[in-house]
Amino acid sequence: MSRVGDAVASIWERLALIAAVGPDSRRGKKFAAFGSGSIICFPPTSLMNEKFIEIGTDTMIGPHVALSAGMVPGQECLSQPVVRIGDRCLIGRGSGIVGHFSIDIGDDVWTGHHVYITDQNHGYENMDLPISQQSMPEKPVRIGSGSWLGHGTVVLPGADIGEHVVIGANSVVTGVIPSFSVAVGAPARVVKLMKDREDGGSASG
Repeated sequence: MSRVGDAVASIWERLALIAAVGPDSRRGKKFAAFGSGSIICFPPTSLMNEKFIEIGTDTMIGPHVALSAGMVPGQECLSQPVVRIGDRCLIGRGSGIVGHFSIDIGDDVWTGHHVYITDQNHGYENMDLPISQQSMPEKPVRIGSGSWLGHGTVVLPGADIGEHVVIGANSVVTGVIPSFSVAVGAPARVVKLMKDREDGGSASG
């Protein structure tokens, strides 16, 4: 049985590599940009409206990730790109990046598994309509270069995460998180400033 199991695992690994989306694959060529050395691992959960999505170089997007622009296949979005992922990023397994207006992820951004990032949320002001039929205006989302988002982080519309920021696991980011800081909680609050880059100060706790 172990030989059979090893053979099945080997075949699956080969098929997963063949089925991955890269810059030269048929699916990869649908993207607005897909940098060399980048890959979307197999299987993705969903890829939608790729022509509004840009991926930099040497970026890895893990398996079972949802990556989409707009709400329905074939939608003509108002901005270009809707979703931009920079160079040398790592998006963890089971994550979702769902953009409608603007999600900008800088270079060298890494995430844990099951991170969710979106620039639009549901409304709930009209009590005569189901929440599923109400939407709020989109608010751009930015994640600065060199940042790390822990497992289960949720990034909501209007979030502006600076450079070299650590977001603790299972946090919910709704506002501005300054560069060189650590933030945790729901909503995420800064608990540590690492360094004042402009003043050249030492790290603080």
